[in-house]
Amino acid sequence: MLRREPAVAGMFYPGNPQDLKEQVDNFLLGERTQHIIPKALIVPHAGYIYSGAIAATAYRLLQPITHQLSRVILLGPSHHVPLAGLSTSSATFFSTPLGDIPIDQSGINALLKLSLIDISDEAHQLEHSLEVQLPFLQQAIDRFQLLPLVVGNANAELVAEVLRCTWGGDETLVVVSSDLSHYHPYKEAQYLDRETTTMIEQYDSRLVGTQACGCNAINGLLKLAKNERMTVRTLDLRNSGDTAGDKESVVGYGAYAIY
Repeated sequence: MLRREPAVAGMFYPGNPQDLKEQVDNFLLGERTQHIIPKALIVPHAGYIYSGAIAATAYRLLQPITHQLSRVILLGPSHHVPLAGLSTSSATFFSTPLGDIPIDQSGINALLKLSLIDISDEAHQLEHSLEVQLPFLQQAIDRFQLLPLVVGNANAELVAEVLRCTWGGDETLVVVSSDLSHYHPYKEAQYLDRETTTMIEQYDSRLVGTQACGCNAINGLLKLAKNERMTVRTLDLRNSGDTAGDKESVVGYGAYAIY
């Protein structure tokens, strides 16, 4: 049994299980501002004090379907390893202070057989973009299997095909992890992130890295959503200047639902 151990516990989120559970639960206690049932979510992945409240606006939508969901396809950008295409892990469990999450090995094997992904434990070892979503998923969903994918240099068509092959039914949730603009003054970041949000709402799959670090995964999701005539809804749009940072140099965070 091979585990992918947490790399950013105690940094991006509390390392103590009780503290972590309380913090995530407090985020999830907020009001559901949109009464929709999502098939896919786009959520930020910074430290919880910065982006946890924004991510929670998306995860709260899962409350009516928490017993229905049993599988999560999780995609996030590679921050540490140069990567071509999409890579999964050889681990059989991903661990957080809240416990172990079993990996959807059959789903991975199907993608490997189609040569749509490869395996790179190096890409997953230190990657926070996937890890910070896991405690939210553990608290928002009863039990589930995880299909983790770090996305490198991959075009929208490839990502859309991977999602199409893993889409499943009502038991499957897709989560794309991405922050928005990085290190602009507050007002400038607001303007840039509104432009990016407009592109997302219009299914424009031409996002670039300066707009969203998870642009490749988002572009693939938008391409598939457009083809399937789905709806994109913006849930929250703020930045670190609104949550826990100064306004001189901020990072943008958006939460979106696709249904």
